[in-house]
Amino acid sequence: MAEFEGHTVEITEVFNAVYHEFMRARQLHKQFNSAHEGYAVILEELDELWTEVKMRPELRIAGVMRKEALQVAAMAVRFIWDLGI
Repeated sequence: MAEFEGHTVEITEVFNAVYHEFMRARQLHKQFNSAHEGYAVILEELDELWTEVKMRPELRIAGVMRKEALQVAAMAVRFIWDLGI
């Protein structure tokens, strides 16, 4: 369990959030055509997370970091799924 914005988060909640982000992305965007494309998408999401992480702690927004981290995780799952690896 982890603490997020004052409440306890079970690991299943995190996995469910990743799954829903994965499914949302599949509805909005076509599958990755190559490993290079998948890597680029993951890197873009990771850069967005990094933008938030490198802020001074008092300026960081936990919800934004969570959203970006979920997108990184979902795109990693999508990489595996779309490329059949």
